[in-house]
Amino acid sequence: MSQLTGVGIVSFVNVLPTISEGVTMREKRGGAMSKMQKLRKRLSLSFGRLSTKDESEADGECRGRQNGGGGARGKLPYNGYSEECLDRLEPNGNIPNDKDSHYEWSGGGGNGEYRVRRQLSVSSDSKLLDEGAREDARVIMRPKRPPRPKSEAFLGPHDHSSRRTKRFSAFGGDSPFGKSEAYIKLEQLGEGSYATVYKGYSNLTQQVVALKEIRLQEEEGAPFTAIREASLLKELKHANIVTLHDIVHTRETLTFVFEYVDTDLSQYMERHPGGLNRHNVRLYMFQLLRGLAYCHRRRVLHRDVKPQNLLISTHGELKLADFGLARAKSVPSHTYSHEVVTLWYRPPDVLLGSTEYSTSLDMWGVGCIFVEMLCGVPTFPGVRDTNDQLDKIFKVVGTPTEESWIGVSRLPGLRAHVARWGACPARPLAAAFPRLRDAGRDAQRLAASLLQPDPSRRLAAPRALAHEYFASLPARLHHLPDEVSIFTVEGVCLHPED
Repeated sequence: MSQLTGVGIVSFVNVLPTISEGVTMREKRGGAMSKMQKLRKRLSLSFGRLSTKDESEADGECRGRQNGGGGARGKLPYNGYSEECLDRLEPNGNIPNDKDSHYEWSGGGGNGEYRVRRQLSVSSDSKLLDEGAREDARVIMRPKRPPRPKSEAFLGPHDHSSRRTKRFSAFGGDSPFGKSEAYIKLEQLGEGSYATVYKGYSNLTQQVVALKEIRLQEEEGAPFTAIREASLLKELKHANIVTLHDIVHTRETLTFVFEYVDTDLSQYMERHPGGLNRHNVRLYMFQLLRGLAYCHRRRVLHRDVKPQNLLISTHGELKLADFGLARAKSVPSHTYSHEVVTLWYRPPDVLLGSTEYSTSLDMWGVGCIFVEMLCGVPTFPGVRDTNDQLDKIFKVVGTPTEESWIGVSRLPGLRAHVARWGACPARPLAAAFPRLRDAGRDAQRLAASLLQPDPSRRLAAPRALAHEYFASLPARLHHLPDEVSIFTVEGVCLHPED
């Protein structure tokens, strides 16, 4: 140790009264000491008994101990060891010979001067003093305030700079989800009346995602369709239903983070005009019915089944999306709005004004999509209003009567439509859609079972999955877990489009 360091430490130690030499280790450890005694103990144990030429009494004591040892190197008394060395004491109080080599005498000739060969760290030893002082003073620190839950809205009036990042977290706690900083917006994919869809990137999963950003009105808050979609999708976990990863709520927007799927069925059919490969149609239909059967088992109606809401991945996976119009059907049945489903895929009972419907509402749209995939053109493309849409439907399936559809005369729109457009006889679907005829008899029967004007006769999704049309597919597909894709089964794959 340098002379400057030794003098500085000794000067600091000399400020306090000298520690009594008569105090034994047992007394130091077990006896009651005042705060000043404890502080002196800390200093003594940390810096040791350092002496200079001016400390005649200490020099004499040291010489006596050194001479008593026959001129050989002696050891410092217990008071001269730091606390780390005292921890090494044996049960009998002796200091092991092999553990104190860095605390030794250095003979200085006949005058008996000595020094301690030890590297003192001023920062570490002073830290010991600070900790001892705090312990002796028993300072009671104010406990830290617990963090506010992430579910709270941080809308304080003082911090305006971070207002855009303040949020409600749908996941709460310290979850990394629910934070806008976790996602990067890339290109825009589409825009609707109340939402814009972006291609994005997740910093959490390092994957491409779809960001559905819903603009919020300060007076109105979140649209009810968005709230309904979020509540339903959080409960629907299926391989043929789009996955909702996260929800981010800021002051201006509500963003749904979905899995990214390359395209939808409408765009896919536009790239392959004239109808899709029949084998691929069978796989798409099976997946569509599988997803709807899962929803219907949980008494959830999609209410907007159309090609734009059916996503298609590069592997051929079909996923139901856009549950903004969906709702859970309670028991007993309530009255619903008849302004549901895009016009081309709206069933005749809803077009005629029926407000009491069930899962059959979605199955009519499935029949329309089935024929459209095979033929390459919309099945019933109404262009003006509901009457024009009904006319196109009734020219194929026939105008319903009480004989073909019990209770249809009570629907408010039937009498007005017949009075203006007249009644039409039914035609075979194969005659109206030639490519449906080319797909085979099983395809014609499945389409006829789905496109039934009477909702009570319309084929349900579970029964449609068991139709003969799907007999050529592996039987294992009917026993897959809900969250497992059909393409995990050996031999199931798409064929190249014509």
